[in-house]
Amino acid sequence: MQRDELELNLPPAFEIGEKVRVRKLLKNDGTFPGKEVGQVLVNKGDIGYIASIGTYLQSSYIYAVHFLETGFVVGCKKKELESVEESHESNATDE
Repeated sequence: MQRDELELNLPPAFEIGEKVRVRKLLKNDGTFPGKEVGQVLVNKGDIGYIASIGTYLQSSYIYAVHFLETGFVVGCKKKELESVEESHESNATDE
């Protein structure tokens, strides 16, 4: 995406309910209530689910990600997330 291209001109990269992985350590920037600024909220590799999709400054999507292990719902940018493909390891056969 080029600098002058608005992310909102494209559909969201993730869907509500989609399983995602955090690509980097995320700390409180002051917008997460009840936690100190700079406190770690989510570790790199943590798994969560898209709970809702909002916008930021009319230019980009913010994905509210629910992390089940902590119960936190953290706002993330697209570049901070990657989709997690569900592995279908069932060896059952239909007979």
